[in-house]
Amino acid sequence: MSAPDKDELLAEAVKLREEGRTDEARERLLALTASFPEAADVAYQTAWVHDVLGLEAEAVPYYERSLSKEGLSDEERRGALVGLGSTYRVLGRYGQAVEILRMGVSEFPDDGALRTFLSMALYNMGEHHEAMELLLRLVAATSRDASVSAYRTAVEGYAADLDATL
Repeated sequence: MSAPDKDELLAEAVKLREEGRTDEARERLLALTASFPEAADVAYQTAWVHDVLGLEAEAVPYYERSLSKEGLSDEERRGALVGLGSTYRVLGRYGQAVEILRMGVSEFPDDGALRTFLSMALYNMGEHHEAMELLLRLVAATSRDASVSAYRTAVEGYAADLDATL
C-alpha cells in the first residue's frame, strides 16, 4: 500500500481543524509545509489554522507564501486575501491591510467580506468617508431588511456623498 499523498494529508488536517481539533491540525499542517514548502494550498491552510488559534503573527508568512505561489483555487485565493488583510489589520498593520484588501476587492468585486474588512482597515487609517461609503453600498445591495430595502435609493445616494442632503 502506498503512502498518502499531499492532498490526502491536507484533507485530513483540514478535517481536524473543522472538527475543532486545531492543535492537532496545526501539527500536521506544519509537517506538511516542511514537506511541501512550495504548495500554496498547504500554506493557506497552515495560515488559517494559525488564525483560528489566535496566532495571527505566525499566520502572516503562510498567507503571504500562499498568495505568492500558483495553485490556489479562486475560493482559496479569496480566503487568503481576506485572511491576510484582516490579520494585518488585527496586528495594526493598517496600510498593508488596505493594500491587500483593495487587491482582493479588485479581484473579487462582489465579495462582501472583502469589502467589509477593507472598510474596517480604512476606518483604522482615518479614511472614514470611504469606509462608510463601502459599508453603505454593501448594506444597500445586500440587506434583506424590508425597512432598509425601502430606502435603498436614498442609502445609495448617501453612500456617494454622505454629506449631501438628498
